[in-house]
Amino acid sequence: MELIQLGEKTYYIKNNTNIGIYKIDEKNVYLIDAGNDKDAGKKILKILEEQGWTCKGVILTHSHADHIGGAKVIQDRTGCVVLAHKIEKCFTEYPILEPSFLYGAYPLKDLQNKFLMAKETKVLEVEEHLPDGLEMLTLKGHSFDMIGIKTSDNIYFLGDSLFSEETMQKYHISFLYNVKEFLNSLDHLSTLEGRFYIPSHTEGTSNIKDLITLNRNKVQEICQSIYNICQEEKTWEEILTELFKHYHLIMNITQYVLIGSTLKAYLTYLYEKEKLIFTIKDNKLLWHQKK
Repeated sequence: MELIQLGEKTYYIKNNTNIGIYKIDEKNVYLIDAGNDKDAGKKILKILEEQGWTCKGVILTHSHADHIGGAKVIQDRTGCVVLAHKIEKCFTEYPILEPSFLYGAYPLKDLQNKFLMAKETKVLEVEEHLPDGLEMLTLKGHSFDMIGIKTSDNIYFLGDSLFSEETMQKYHISFLYNVKEFLNSLDHLSTLEGRFYIPSHTEGTSNIKDLITLNRNKVQEICQSIYNICQEEKTWEEILTELFKHYHLIMNITQYVLIGSTLKAYLTYLYEKEKLIFTIKDNKLLWHQKK
């Protein structure tokens, strides 16, 4: 983990999941996200201690485990508040909801791991407790009620509203809950006039225009791939298999639920765009192109 100063009051810890830091005064700070597990949380606290800072609060961009995994140990050791927005607050307080949502029922024990299910954390609503100097922006799509945070230094922390070029080249299909809202968030990001931007899983940058275009193009590419697969009637699992083959992905139980859930989000989007329709035959729900 590397601490980098971005502005008078704004810092971030460069990590697999970038951690924002905002100084509300000379001694006290708020974090933006909390790392992926308790070990990450401990390392964050050590960095704060070395700077003589005390954590007064943690603002969670969304409730995925790689963003909230360190929140409980940070809260337990400092007594700080943890803030999240709407449904993200519920998932953080009741982390069994995440693997249950992905699986569609009580999840297999194989899905009840730190990558999909963090520890329960007491959470307050961010809109009611956001400290002075910080602004919240809505960035739905990747998750139910994901947010970004703008600091008084005109620095934006963007959560998982943008995926890196490297991630898209390697994995192609990044998790989305709502494709339409993800595209709306990209449109919103294109209107921002920040001094610097920090997506959660890639290098910070002073210009996000190209990255926005890459993300939008990848969504359009995946839509076209699914549409092409559905020339003939197929179940969603048959479409999933074809997608894995097309992008040379390797199936495991975690990828099955993550990419499977994302595929269903794309099917909803293409259905609403009147590109695909479904038919029920022989007790199977079949997807195919709308002629």
